[in-house]
Amino acid sequence: MADPGVIIRITGPVVEAAGMTGARMFEIVTVGFEDLVGEIIKLEGDVATVQVYEETAGIRPGQPVKRTGRSLSVELGPGLLGTIYDGIQRPLREISARWGDYISRGATMAPLAREKEWELIPVAKAGDPVSTGDVLGTVQESDAIIHRIMVPPGISGTITNLAGEGRYSVDATIATIRTGGGDQPLTMVQRWPVRLGRPYQVKLDPEEPLVTGQRIIDTLFPIAKGGTAAVPGPFGSGKTVIQHQLAKWADADVIVYIGCGERGNEMADVLTEFPTLEDPRTGQQLIRRMVLIANTSNMPVAAREASVYTGITIAEYYRDMGYDVALMADSTSRWAEAMREISGRLEEMPGEEGYPAYLGSRLADFYERAGRVRVSGARDVRGSISVIGAVSPPGGDFSEPVTQNTLRMVKVFWALDSDLAYQRHFPAINWLLSYSLYGDAVEPWWHRHAGPEWARMRRSMMEILQKESELEEIIKLVGPDVLPETDKLVLLEAEMIRENFLMQYAFHSYDTYTDPGTQFMMMNVMFTFFAKAGEAIGRGVPVSRIRDLPVMGRFARMGAVPVDERPERFRDIMAGIDTAMEEGEG
Repeated sequence: MADPGVIIRITGPVVEAAGMTGARMFEIVTVGFEDLVGEIIKLEGDVATVQVYEETAGIRPGQPVKRTGRSLSVELGPGLLGTIYDGIQRPLREISARWGDYISRGATMAPLAREKEWELIPVAKAGDPVSTGDVLGTVQESDAIIHRIMVPPGISGTITNLAGEGRYSVDATIATIRTGGGDQPLTMVQRWPVRLGRPYQVKLDPEEPLVTGQRIIDTLFPIAKGGTAAVPGPFGSGKTVIQHQLAKWADADVIVYIGCGERGNEMADVLTEFPTLEDPRTGQQLIRRMVLIANTSNMPVAAREASVYTGITIAEYYRDMGYDVALMADSTSRWAEAMREISGRLEEMPGEEGYPAYLGSRLADFYERAGRVRVSGARDVRGSISVIGAVSPPGGDFSEPVTQNTLRMVKVFWALDSDLAYQRHFPAINWLLSYSLYGDAVEPWWHRHAGPEWARMRRSMMEILQKESELEEIIKLVGPDVLPETDKLVLLEAEMIRENFLMQYAFHSYDTYTDPGTQFMMMNVMFTFFAKAGEAIGRGVPVSRIRDLPVMGRFARMGAVPVDERPERFRDIMAGIDTAMEEGEG
């Protein structure tokens, strides 16, 4: 081991150490007598600048800085699901059980439990040629997830020995592969540097939507599997609520939730609520197919910067098994603030609003690791990572640098509106500011699984909401009474779309989630009503009479209908529309 360096300067979480000849960029080091974890982020001669992932109070010049020879990496293997980590993959519950609620500096434990044994079922055999991504065996990690033990990246050769079916710890040698450089023993654990994307064969075009059950998202602003989305909004507009809804209901096999720099009470709610939530897929605990990464605002700022990379690397690992992964980052603004603070400690030239000049490239590096891919290995298997990043612009100003740089990377923009939130309209997504570039890509899927009129009704819905906004400007000038009946009908249609379709009740057992087929039926009955109402207006029926029809109340309750009653209920509504119009003309 190389001789340790010596601390010569300390600036908050940034430490400079001399005598670091031979050190490499992004190498992990231990700092001080308490062996605090740090990472080299700058080298000038034999002086290394280290960002420390723990509180540096009490560290003094002259204390040692020891090299480890490895980059910041995560352990990947059975046992990730259901675990709560901090930003550098320390298991928080296990550390708390050993050291108590106040974790001592320098405290560390293996990310994966070494004493636990897993039931391995081999799927390969001795003599098989294998390469990166090929599956050696499987482990039932949770009720819903079969963990595939894969050949790590960069290794190829012939299996000379493979363990038989049985129970093994993650450190046990389960296979030996003869490579060009000799025999390579393999365990269930892989290590991978977090700042380097894991390999895959080819990135594929998005084709299938990530169904969330949230009607305004799935219908108006869909995200594809493997897509990227940003959720910006001011304080109190519901960013965390939407992230929670997506974590529970999104059509993904594995959920990675990163609480990056959030307030302690919000993160505490996540850590206490998710273990109690029921997984709608399995009926078990939702956390059994989740990985939680908790990094609150009062934790060391450098670990906040690392947490996003830790989360995306774990997501890539499950993608490589062929799973669809949804990653929620709440919020990337706190990540950017961590970069700004560290950049200031390094005395780098600041960019806009003090953020580092490389803010855009760092955000791009993160979002570009999303995607739908054909994974490595001989298998023709697809996997995906969908990244949904919350953004917290100060004062809800969408023109600030983090929001603007994020919008250059992502293809879905769900703009949260505090005015809608104060009106108790949830999800509080502003339909005039939001957009999705995946609409055309997922249209064939909706036509196959819902109905051929989906795209037409979606476009009509957007046109009605846009027209309502224009009419509201006119009403402010001349009042509503001067509008023709056709425009009054547009206002009624927009009101029905907003209140009966776009607004959902997260705590209602049925309205909290709406499947694609039901969303299509809801749209279909509304547009059938709109067409009949337009015909009635042409025959001289005033909108005020249409608004008072008894059938209007049935539209308001569409989302709250029990699942097994929906087909019959929607048929009844369709059958009642003609009768209602006849009553309106009577």
